[in-house]
Amino acid sequence: MNERDVTQGDWKVINPANGSVVETIQLAGVEQVHQAVAAARQAFPMWSRTTPGERSALLLALARRLEERFEEYVQVESTQTGKPLRLCREFDVPGSIDNIYFFAGIARNLEGKASVEWVSNLNSSIRREPVGVIGSIAPWNYPLQMAVWKILPAIAAGNTIVLKPAELTPLTALMLVEDCLAAGFPPGVVNVVVGIGRIVGEALVSHPEVDMVSFTGSTAVGRRVMELATGGIKRVHLELGGKAPFVVFADADLDAAIQGAAAGALINTGQDCTAATRAYVDSSIYPQFVEGVRTLFGSIRVGDPGDPSTDIGPLTSKAQQERVVGFVNRARDAGALIEVGGQVTGDPNGAYYLPTVITGADHDSEIASEEIFGPVLVVIPFNGDDEGLALANDSRYGLAASAWTTSVIRSERAQRELNAGTVWINDHIPIMSEMPHGGFNGSGFGKDMSTYSLDEYTRIKHVAVDISGDAQKEWHRTIFSIKE
Repeated sequence: MNERDVTQGDWKVINPANGSVVETIQLAGVEQVHQAVAAARQAFPMWSRTTPGERSALLLALARRLEERFEEYVQVESTQTGKPLRLCREFDVPGSIDNIYFFAGIARNLEGKASVEWVSNLNSSIRREPVGVIGSIAPWNYPLQMAVWKILPAIAAGNTIVLKPAELTPLTALMLVEDCLAAGFPPGVVNVVVGIGRIVGEALVSHPEVDMVSFTGSTAVGRRVMELATGGIKRVHLELGGKAPFVVFADADLDAAIQGAAAGALINTGQDCTAATRAYVDSSIYPQFVEGVRTLFGSIRVGDPGDPSTDIGPLTSKAQQERVVGFVNRARDAGALIEVGGQVTGDPNGAYYLPTVITGADHDSEIASEEIFGPVLVVIPFNGDDEGLALANDSRYGLAASAWTTSVIRSERAQRELNAGTVWINDHIPIMSEMPHGGFNGSGFGKDMSTYSLDEYTRIKHVAVDISGDAQKEWHRTIFSIKE
């Protein structure tokens, strides 16, 4: 039996740089899901009644725990994912810590309408309350950041949570729950179960004691999650796939666009749902753009994640490497041109793949329309702004997009017309704790990060209080005659 066919018991976490075993853990089953949900349910009444200040103090303590273990998180995140140490040190771990500090702040700033008499003698106010027990499923591409994005807004708002991290990359999520307990969070507030999605994930999503489901992953699995969750009338938050367009207008700063395309396409070895995957370039500058990205992609250093000179590491698994190989080979067979890359490289026990630029593909081809999740950029020319924006929007996804121009008019038009939850102008990829992340259409709905994420994890209650003291109200006339 292939070790990837294991559904319970020993599970090997593999380093995709060389195929070595990082750690062997025990996979959870359905019974462990029941136990975790029961713990979360038991902890909810107490946790939901803690003050925002108390929750904030614990989140600050958690942030300090991660700062103390900073290098340990860097090393574990790198070995379980294949990320270069540079990316972990400068993006994944500090970004996660910043997110914790942010939610420690907004835990004390839950907002609602001012208390006021919208109707005479009846004072109305808003209570923003936690939803209950949250069942969350996180993907394998950003294990620590996704665990933080799932856990932090939920518990900051007073919910308890059961998180299922991806079984491929669970180690930093397990470290995080350890640090939650060490920081002083009561048992049952944050729970982690590591198991196979079709078993543990489905049991969590469909559990009758789970009040809300939050899922980040592929659009196909998102549909299944929604089917299971709606059977129990649960609230659902989905952050799904993407196929981000990268629109380069005729007046763009060409050097900036070329640099931006490489950075936006290759971050995390292209395993990013907001990665620049399809570049639409005005035909007047198309040859220069293709030449520029071909040269730059060819200079990217692919190798050992522990080497400081490495730009990108391997894909997260051999299965993902095979997926990328399949996409590129089918594009080549269909007549597309591989300008650079297009092949496996490095340690044969690893999951490396060269940065790849593809031209000559049709806009509606598989390579240009389906999410690949690898270091692959497809470049397609367009004629005129109308066509460029139309091509960018002709997708079932709607997570992220960027436009490159030196014109204020083109910039404003792109901001208005690009159909994506995040639109960058003359940049692609940067995110920050203060701003929301989430998409439209097949990319899901709901927001991670920012104060907007609290809308996902709270329910709104209208409270109306009579301030007249009168037994007979004016509106009673609509029901019966009022005796004077």
